[in-house]
Amino acid sequence: MIVQRRAVPAVLAMAALLLTAGCSAGGGHFPIGPGRTASPGTTAGAPPSGRATEPVPAAEGSVRVLRTVAEGLRTPWGLAPLPGGGLLVSSRDDGTILRIDATTGRTSELGKVSGASPGGEGGLLGIALSPDYASDHMIYAYFTSASDNRIVRMLYDERKPAGEQLGAPDTVFKGIPKGSLHNGGRIAFGPDGMLYAGTGDSGRPGLAQDKKSLGGKILRLTPEGEPAPGNPFPGSPVYSYGHRDVQGLAWDDKQRLFAPESGQDTWDELNAIKPGGNYGWPRAEGRSSDAALQNPLAQWHTGDTSPSGIAYVNGVIWTAGLKGRRLWRIPLRDTEASAPPQAFLTGTYGRLRTVLAAGGDRVWLVTSDTDGPGHPAKGDDRVLEAKVK
Repeated sequence: MIVQRRAVPAVLAMAALLLTAGCSAGGGHFPIGPGRTASPGTTAGAPPSGRATEPVPAAEGSVRVLRTVAEGLRTPWGLAPLPGGGLLVSSRDDGTILRIDATTGRTSELGKVSGASPGGEGGLLGIALSPDYASDHMIYAYFTSASDNRIVRMLYDERKPAGEQLGAPDTVFKGIPKGSLHNGGRIAFGPDGMLYAGTGDSGRPGLAQDKKSLGGKILRLTPEGEPAPGNPFPGSPVYSYGHRDVQGLAWDDKQRLFAPESGQDTWDELNAIKPGGNYGWPRAEGRSSDAALQNPLAQWHTGDTSPSGIAYVNGVIWTAGLKGRRLWRIPLRDTEASAPPQAFLTGTYGRLRTVLAAGGDRVWLVTSDTDGPGHPAKGDDRVLEAKVK
C-alpha cells in the first residue's frame, strides 16, 4: 500500500558488444586502449543469447584526480553543490549535514537531521537542493526513520551559528519500506522540476514488482510530495519499477534519465529509464529475453561494481563502484552504450559512493570506506575533484 503525506505549505542501434561471461583470463577482452582491458564479465549492448560479436575499439577515456577537497569525513553519502560554491555532504551514520568550502576544504556542521535512524545501510542518505533554493533555502533529504524511509525538507539558515542552521524537518513523503539493506536513497530534482527518488526492495524482492508498493522503484513527485503530473500510473508516485536498489540518478543533455542497479549474485546494471518501465527484478538480473522487461544498456559482474552514484558529463555516464572500488565510464549513443565500459581508479581510493557533475569536464567523487564494509585508510573518507573525458 502506498502511504504518503502532503508537505506542510512551505541515456541508431549500435553493433552489439559482448565479453562472454564465462571467458577466462587471457581471452575475450574488449580492446579499450593501450594497457587496459575491460573487466571480465562487463558487457554493453550484448544480445540476450550471449552470442559474441566482433569487438569494436572503445574511445579512449581518462580520469585525473586534481585534488582532495576534504578528508576525514565519516560515512559520507549524499552530495549537493551550493550556488556560488561550496558543497553539502550528508553523513549516513551521524545524521548530520556538513558544509565544505570547495576552495579551502574547511568543513562546518549545519546541524543534525532530526528523525534519522541509522542502522545497516540505512540512515541519512541522499540530499538535494530545492529548485527554488535561491529564494526558499530548502534542503531535501532522504533518510531512514524508526519506521520507514522518507523524504523531508529543511530550512538552511546561514545566519545562525554552526550546528544550529537546519530547521525542523518537514515531511514531504513517507512510507517507503525500510530494511537493514536496500534502502535506495538517492534523490534529485529533474529538468522538469520534479523530485525523483530511488528506492530499494528493503530485502523483500517481491516488492519491486508490486506497483502498489513504494519499494524497488523510482518515484517522481512534485516538490510538495504529491504524485507528479504525467506519471505513467495515474495517481501513483511510481515512475518505474522492478528495481533492486537504486542509488543513482542522472539526466543527459536531452533530459533522458539514467540509473544504476545493484544486482544480487550475477549482474549489476546501468539502465535508461522509461516511464512505466519494468526493469526486471526479481524476475531477471541483467539482460533477459523477456520482451516485457527493460534490458540494461550495460552490465557488470557484481564483484566489479555495486554501483551507487552516477553522473553525465559530455556524452558519458560515470558510475561509482562500491564493492568494485572503481569508477566506470560508459560512453553513450542516444540511450545505448557506444563502447564497452572502462574502469578507472581501481582500488586507488577504495569504495566510491557518489559521483556528481561539477561543471565542464570535472566531477566530484565521494569515497565510502568508513561505512562498515570498507577498510579505512588514513584520511578517509574524502571528497575528490577529478577531470574526466
